Amino acid sequence: MQRDQSINLTRQLAAGSLLGLIVLGLLWELWLAPIRPGGSLLALKVLPLCVPLAGILKNRLYTYRWVSLMVWLYFTEGVVRAWSDRPPSNWLAMIEVALCLSLFVACALHVKLRFTAVAPQEPAA
Repeated sequence: MQRDQSINLTRQLAAGSLLGLIVLGLLWELWLAPIRPGGSLLALKVLPLCVPLAGILKNRLYTYRWVSLMVWLYFTEGVVRAWSDRPPSNWLAMIEVALCLSLFVACALHVKLRFTAVAPQEPAA
């Protein structure tokens, strides 16, 4: 039962982190600290994050696997903007980095737990 709870927890963390990245990206580029007054087209960067949302919510293992690779693009953007932008944009970038790390850890653990849950058990000697 413990493994099922861990799988569910990683699923919730992955979904929450992904939704957090989408909301943060929209708020950041449209209202909180847009590059241009009134918002910018940089808000479209969240569109690729919307693609895996259905797969994460439907608990598709393949989606967790490729999201754990895609998230590094957003992590890189967050690191670059955290060190190159001024407040409040650099603070938002640090939040993006934290959300990316939590999404990666959640996806990696979820995949690992699901693979070990279906792995054949060796009989006790």
